[in-house]
Amino acid sequence: MASQHLDAFFRPRSVAVIGASESPEKYGNIILRNILDGGYRGAVYPINPKSESILGLQCFRNVKDIPDAVDLAVVIIPARLVPQAVSECGEKAVKAAVIITGGFSEAGPEGEALQRQVVETARKWGVRLIGPNCQGVNNPYHPLCASWPLLQKQGHVAVISQSGTVGAAMMDWFSDEDLGVSCFVSLGNRADVDETDLIEYFENDANTRVIALYVEGIKRPEAFRQALNKAQKPIVVLKAGRTPKGRVAAESHTKSLAGADGVYEALFKSHGVVRAENIQELFDFAKAFAYLKQPPGNRILFITTSGGAGILATDAAEKEGLDVAPLPPELAAALDGVIPAHAIRANPLDLTGDANAAMYQAVMERARPYYDILGVIFGDPVEKAADVVTPRADEVVIFLGGADVEKVERKRMHLKGVPVFPTPERGVRALAQLLPKAQRIRPARTTFVEGHVQGRAASLSEGLAFLEKHGFECICHRFAESPGKAVHVAHQLGFPVALKIDSPDILHKSDVGGVRLNLRSGQEVRKAYEDMMAQARRMLPQASIRGAVVTSMAASGVEVILGMNRDPQFGPVLLFGLGGVAVELFRDVTLKILPITRDEAFAMLEEIQGAPLLAGYRGSRSVDKNALVDAILKLAQLAESHEDLLEIDLNPVFAYSEGVLVADVRIIWKS
Repeated sequence: MASQHLDAFFRPRSVAVIGASESPEKYGNIILRNILDGGYRGAVYPINPKSESILGLQCFRNVKDIPDAVDLAVVIIPARLVPQAVSECGEKAVKAAVIITGGFSEAGPEGEALQRQVVETARKWGVRLIGPNCQGVNNPYHPLCASWPLLQKQGHVAVISQSGTVGAAMMDWFSDEDLGVSCFVSLGNRADVDETDLIEYFENDANTRVIALYVEGIKRPEAFRQALNKAQKPIVVLKAGRTPKGRVAAESHTKSLAGADGVYEALFKSHGVVRAENIQELFDFAKAFAYLKQPPGNRILFITTSGGAGILATDAAEKEGLDVAPLPPELAAALDGVIPAHAIRANPLDLTGDANAAMYQAVMERARPYYDILGVIFGDPVEKAADVVTPRADEVVIFLGGADVEKVERKRMHLKGVPVFPTPERGVRALAQLLPKAQRIRPARTTFVEGHVQGRAASLSEGLAFLEKHGFECICHRFAESPGKAVHVAHQLGFPVALKIDSPDILHKSDVGGVRLNLRSGQEVRKAYEDMMAQARRMLPQASIRGAVVTSMAASGVEVILGMNRDPQFGPVLLFGLGGVAVELFRDVTLKILPITRDEAFAMLEEIQGAPLLAGYRGSRSVDKNALVDAILKLAQLAESHEDLLEIDLNPVFAYSEGVLVADVRIIWKS
């Protein structure tokens, strides 16, 4: 049925409350009172065969006894009586019914059969249903609050929720911030009207700028995809039931088929749906889409009175792919005489505690031509802050640390239609959702353990000898200063062999072609040696190259990395994770500052994403975790006994069901 036929739910000319109650604590009384107190302008008819009047209104025994036409019925009676009530609504030509009552498909087989009966009856008479097992509807623009609590603030976000509580929380937050909503709909069991119907309906609602959707599953997948494809308004979705047990909980809550989360991720991505990770993000993202406009680009300047808040905002912006571009010299010059002389002219631009609203305004006016977005952070009690911000301008406003002044100014901003975020992280992340992925730069990663640029590197042969001296099991290896010697050593070790360049100046051997694997003949070894030396000398002509190390080929095992880096502040830091050439790319590693116990070393093995590989994955045998822990503790001992050891990486280390084997090492000593 066309979505415009849902007007009976949201713009009814008359409402019957079936199950109205004289008891103030019952929903039959609460909802009736909210309809009246909310300012509903149509006719309201309480239905209760035991009462003459409720809340000053004449009471009717049955909906069919009402002399006038009824558009909407709100049903709050025991589940077993609902089929009959819906049938009577049909006879009365009631267009729609919101069934608050629970005890249907979510309650087991009997409830499921009862729900089917309700649906069949409604279809017979052409009555549209929302629910059952729901928290009703609230349209502040009509106005109609057939729900609870009573919230009347008008806004521009349509909140659609399969959970009454999640939706009500969103309503509460928007109401507290004086931003309001365009409508609230609690879907419940979705016996008839579902999320697809409502996306289509609010897509055509003049008061709605963004649709915020909480779902546990999708009732009509193909129709849902079509609705997403046609939608022009932004849609923000919080999809619950993402983990195995969460999925079970979702399917028992409202009998929603939760589905595989990865499929939903692909669905939302392909249709441009913005996905929230939690209720707070659902609120923040919807708020941003409703009250901010899409910026023309990703260059952002943070203007702040708080250095700390500016740093947090910068971190958040880099993670989201925003460009915290340096302050142009022209802008820095234009700020002379506007900001304090001791204020550092940089991005973020810290105005210091001397700032007032007038200074903010002057800086913002001068900065706009140079940036796509202004991140305006009021980090102190800045009076009249609301006077200098502009609705739907290219700015995101963050206010924190302002005590009572903040409360006053935030309220003034919200009444102007300027959204305010309470932390830099929340404001920046919400803003970033407005920018298409193509307009963002690659998100910055957090800083990682950095190699020491000052120091003396050991060659591979020196490094392996050092490890063997201190009890590490290393791959069979021999140094070769010439191609002929390499061939001779290879015959001694037995084919196949590996060949690795031996130079203290070449730390990443693979980058210069300095690693050749699976060489199966003397001829291959000779050619590999000659080619490797030529390539390395061509790429790094200043490097000191001693020769090459010939090693056996290690048997297949789980490749891990063990490392130590001497941090200038905290001393030796151990590293463990999955090894190979992509360590820095994937960063599946864990760090531990010394000292370390054996139990802590064991814990490191479980802290990486690849931990299941160590335990035996898909039929493979579990690795020797005791041997790995022994190696970690030996590395800790080296760090403590050799203070001149700045950095050491054992990568790869092959972990087997019995023992471990070091195949390569990089060591840097103090100069």
